[in-house]
Amino acid sequence: MTRAIAPIGALLLSTALLLMGNGLQGVLLPVRGSIERFSALELGILGGSYFLGFALGCVHGPRLVRRAGHIRVFAAMVAVASAIALAHPLILSPLLWWLLRGVTGYCFATLYMVIESWLNERSTSETRGLVFSVYTIINLTVITAGQMMIAFGDPAALPLFSIVSILISIAAVPVALSQAAAPAPLQQVRLRVFRIYRLSPVGFVGCVTIGLTNGSFWSLGPVFAQTLTSDATGVAIFMSGTVIFGALGQWPLGRTSDRVDRRKVIVTACIGAAAGAIGLTLFQAYGNLAIYGFAAVLGFFLFPIYSLAVAHTNDFVGHEDYVETSSALLLLYALGATVGPMIASAVMALIGPTGLFVFTAVCLALLALFSVWRMLRRTTAPEEKRPDFADSIRFAQTVAALDPVSEDEFGSGDPEMGDREDNVPL
Repeated sequence: MTRAIAPIGALLLSTALLLMGNGLQGVLLPVRGSIERFSALELGILGGSYFLGFALGCVHGPRLVRRAGHIRVFAAMVAVASAIALAHPLILSPLLWWLLRGVTGYCFATLYMVIESWLNERSTSETRGLVFSVYTIINLTVITAGQMMIAFGDPAALPLFSIVSILISIAAVPVALSQAAAPAPLQQVRLRVFRIYRLSPVGFVGCVTIGLTNGSFWSLGPVFAQTLTSDATGVAIFMSGTVIFGALGQWPLGRTSDRVDRRKVIVTACIGAAAGAIGLTLFQAYGNLAIYGFAAVLGFFLFPIYSLAVAHTNDFVGHEDYVETSSALLLLYALGATVGPMIASAVMALIGPTGLFVFTAVCLALLALFSVWRMLRRTTAPEEKRPDFADSIRFAQTVAALDPVSEDEFGSGDPEMGDREDNVPL
């Protein structure tokens, strides 16, 4: 293990610092916005702006990397993201915050692209699973740690924003001082959206739906928690606990999906997550124990669904298409996460903070119904599942260089192809 991790130690350290800062910022901004009396819709647009910028970064960021190189782009994006963290408390304007948050999303999409292309190049087929497992653990651990850091200070003051900026800034140091060679230039990957739907309607709809729900949770979950307690520690526990249980749910649900039709596991996860969302809606008056308990149920079932959808889609593509397919699914997720917080915030404005989880439960119920309908259309599972779930988690994280192309460039332009019974994918 040491031999596999040592060559990328500096990069992983930079990643940990970077994501810790982003984890704190992701909780801090909606809490501070709520303190400044931003409306639910304004906070929803704030969350959607990040994912809109992220989607644009997935498409445009590779051009920067190919022009300036990995290390220069990494340093530039870190500098911009660090400066933006300090700009938020200086001008408390929703419109400016939307713009800044969009640029932050662009920066982090590009940073993910640099990090993951570096990890891919520095690992072999024998060590890649280990490397990305460590990367996943670091992601979940440091984001959770960053969220908990909101308890270190007053969200209405400057110091927490300064901590975000410091963490993001020093993330550039290990990469800048590393003696490791930069990766080869990024290879362009085509984006073929309708092909993804024809390959796997459940995977396509699943990624968009989970973008809607997860984007809303990341953007508005802190606002919901803040309405229950004025203590920043309570907000941190709510968000971090949900993420931790989401990490715990990956293994049992993923391993189960390797043995049975993955669509059945997706339906089960949707039902479980919807139950947690409904519980948060109906039983919040029963105190923190009920709130944290239902949040744990929500996280356990909700967060694995994206990886399940990626794994299901990858069952129908060859190994050479994994990166293209999973990158397109990630972009679909980002587009869903752009719209989701805006819709959820509108629901919250109508019925109160619990509207976030009413919206979540409805989205999950619709995904479950769609998955059941697809199973009724074709009941047989694929004869052989190409990658196992652990591999699909790795591919699910990939932010590749995307090259949008027209539908005509990948074969039949018949939009009904996926609905003909002799060509119906699972």
